[in-house]
Amino acid sequence: MYESYWQLTQKPFDNAADPRFYYPGESHQAALLKLRYAIENRRGGALLCGPSGSGKTMLTTMLRGALDECFAPFVHVVFPQMPANELLAFLADEFDGEPTGEGKADVVRSVRRLERALNANAKKGRHAVVAIDEAHLLDGPESFEALRLLMNFEYNGSPALTLLLIGHPSLLPTINRMPQWEERLSVKCLLRPFNEPETAGYINHRLRVAGAGRPLVEPDAVPTLQELTHGIARRINRLCDLALLVGYAEEQPSLGAEHFETVSRELVAVSPD
Repeated sequence: MYESYWQLTQKPFDNAADPRFYYPGESHQAALLKLRYAIENRRGGALLCGPSGSGKTMLTTMLRGALDECFAPFVHVVFPQMPANELLAFLADEFDGEPTGEGKADVVRSVRRLERALNANAKKGRHAVVAIDEAHLLDGPESFEALRLLMNFEYNGSPALTLLLIGHPSLLPTINRMPQWEERLSVKCLLRPFNEPETAGYINHRLRVAGAGRPLVEPDAVPTLQELTHGIARRINRLCDLALLVGYAEEQPSLGAEHFETVSRELVAVSPD
C-alpha cells in the first residue's frame, strides 16, 4: 500500500524469514558461528535461546543456508508440543518419507525407522540436523528424554545427527535441571536484543534491501525506537511498518520520533487488558 509513496520495491518490515533482510548483530553473528561449529564438527546437540521476537527463526534460516550440502537433511520442527510417541513418529516420517499410518505412532517402530534412515544417510557421507523450534513448549519430560536418546544414534563412532534446541530463555533452567542434557550440549547461545546502534543499523539495512534510496527514519528517532521496542526485532518491525503506513497517509517526507511515539500510543490504546 505505501511502497510506491516511499519509493520502495517491497515492504521492509515483514516478519518473514527472508535471508536478504538478516542483520548481523553481534550476538546473532556469534550464535551463528557457534552453531555452525557444532554442526560442522558433528556434535550431538546445541542450544539457541532468546526472547520472543529476537530473531531465532531468521537465524535458523541463515544457519541452514550457510551449511554445506552434506549437512542434510535439515528437519525444522516448528510445532513440538506433541506427545513423545507422536514427535518421534513425525521425525521418522520426515527422515524416511513414509507417513505413519493412523494409530501407528509406536515408539519402538519410530526408533527403528529413525535408526535405519540415519544409518543410510550417514553411509552417504551426510550428517542430519534436527532443529526443534519453541523447544520450551515440549510436552513434558518424556519428549525431552525421547529427543535426548536421538543423540545416541551414531555411525562409525560419531553422532549421526545434531539436535538443535531453540526456545525462550525459560528453556535454560529446564535444561539445567537435567544433567543428562547439560553434558550433551556442546554449545549454548543466547540472543540478546539489539543495542541502540544495532537498532539503527537494522532499520537502515532493511530499508536499503527494500529499495530505499534515501534515509526514511530521522536519526533522532532511533533513541525513541530503542526505548519503545527494547531492541526486539519483531517489535521494531511492527512499529516501523505502521509508522510507514501512517506517514504515507499523512504525506510525511520522513519519520521522526514523534511519529513512532504516536503509533506506539495507538497500539497500546487498542491492546486488550
